[in-house]
Order: sequence, then C-alpha cells, then structure tokens
Amino acid sequence: MARAVANTLGRMTATLARLHWGDPASARRALLVHGIGSSAATTWRLAEALAEAGWSATAVDLRGHGRSPRTASYRLSDYAGDLAATRPDGGGAWEAVVAHSLGGVAAVLAAGADWAERLVLLDPALRLTPETARGVAASQRAARAANTVEAVSAANPHWHPVDVEEKVRAVEHASAWGIERTGESNAEDWDALDAALALPVPTLLLVPERGPLVDAAQQEALRANPRIRQQLIEGAGHNLHRDRLGATAEAALGWLG
Repeated sequence: MARAVANTLGRMTATLARLHWGDPASARRALLVHGIGSSAATTWRLAEALAEAGWSATAVDLRGHGRSPRTASYRLSDYAGDLAATRPDGGGAWEAVVAHSLGGVAAVLAAGADWAERLVLLDPALRLTPETARGVAASQRAARAANTVEAVSAANPHWHPVDVEEKVRAVEHASAWGIERTGESNAEDWDALDAALALPVPTLLLVPERGPLVDAAQQEALRANPRIRQQLIEGAGHNLHRDRLGATAEAALGWLG
C-alpha cells in the first residue's frame, strides 16, 4: 500500500497561496512547507534565515490552510500533487525544499530531480499507525479549543512571540473539516517510508531529541538510502523550527552550503 501511495500524485491540484522573503532575482530558490494546522507565515524565521544567506525563499499554505483553496479531498497524494505543481517564478526546479511534518511527507511523495534538487525534512510524518493518524484530528481539535495567545504561549514559553501569534492565526484560518479528513482518509495507509527509501535527491533529515515522528526504527531503515543524511537537533520537540530555530537553521544552511 505504501508504494502505491508513494507513486501516485493527486490529479486535481490546488494553486497554493504564497509568501516570499529575500531577493526574488536570486538564483538560489527555496520552497518552505509547513505542517498540519500551520501556515506559510509560521515558517517566517527559517525563511528569514534563508533570505539573509542569499536565498529567494517562498513559503506556501497547504490546501485547506491559510489562504489556499479548500478542497473535497485531503489524501497525502493530493498534498503532494499540489507541491509538485508548485514551481519557482519562471519555472524550473527548487534548489531546496524545506518541509515540516505533513509538509515533509508531501515533499517526499513529490520529490524528483525535476522538482527539487535537495530536501531538508523536519521530522516528516513518514509513517503513522491508524490510531496516530486519527489522533491528528483529535489533537487539532484540542488546539482549536485552546487557541489563544495566552494558552499557546503558556504551552510553549520558549517560542518567539511572533511564532505564538502566527500559530494562533494559522489554527484559526485552517479548515477544521479538511484537517479531520486528512487524518481519517489517510489513516489506513499513512506510510511513505518506501518513498523515502527511494528518494532520488540528496536529503537532510533533521530529527528532534524529544518525541520524533521519525522513530528509531524508521531512522535505522532510512540509513539504507545513501542520499539521506540524518542529524539530531538537541533540545527540540516536533516543532524544531520554533523550539530550536538557531540549531535548525544552522544545520540546514550548513548542509545547503
């Protein structure tokens, strides 16, 4: 089942809303992709770090999130198809795609030398059990119920204040129904590990110290692909770019050169 999912992209793509940082004329073009219940704006600090290093950095809202279209289907292949259809201005390939969680698994399924030259994956949701996949919707419902600056800040006191503001805004503007469908419609076959094992492009996998989605067994399996380099981000949880921005950006930029 995993291989069938990995080899199929959604046939009905959505045009994703974008934000941009840096010099649009830069030859180094990067795409940033957020996780479930977030938005393009929540990647702002990574985008700033890329822009300061001379990159043209574009972030997108996934379908059902932020300002992007609402759709009837939220299969992993749909998310991947949208990304595969998202190109730099003027066409061509992204020199780098930096993607978190749900965005990471969609990037893995979309990856190919003609779309992205390199990937940086932030704890991608490569394989979830049915219970975990269905739990995604439950966790997002809980997030919506406590979606205030005060609550998010109290739960994440180390986050930058703007990270807190943008997370609250992202949860407010995401489609609750779309998030429910993401968990339910993919629950029985949320498995893109085979696709990751077959990744054709150099890939940096950043793994958080606390509670990684890419668990030890998956990390071991992924060592079979020589194109994948793994790096631990100490002190980080699943939201590496908000928990440990400095270490995450340093690892990504160091690897990207």
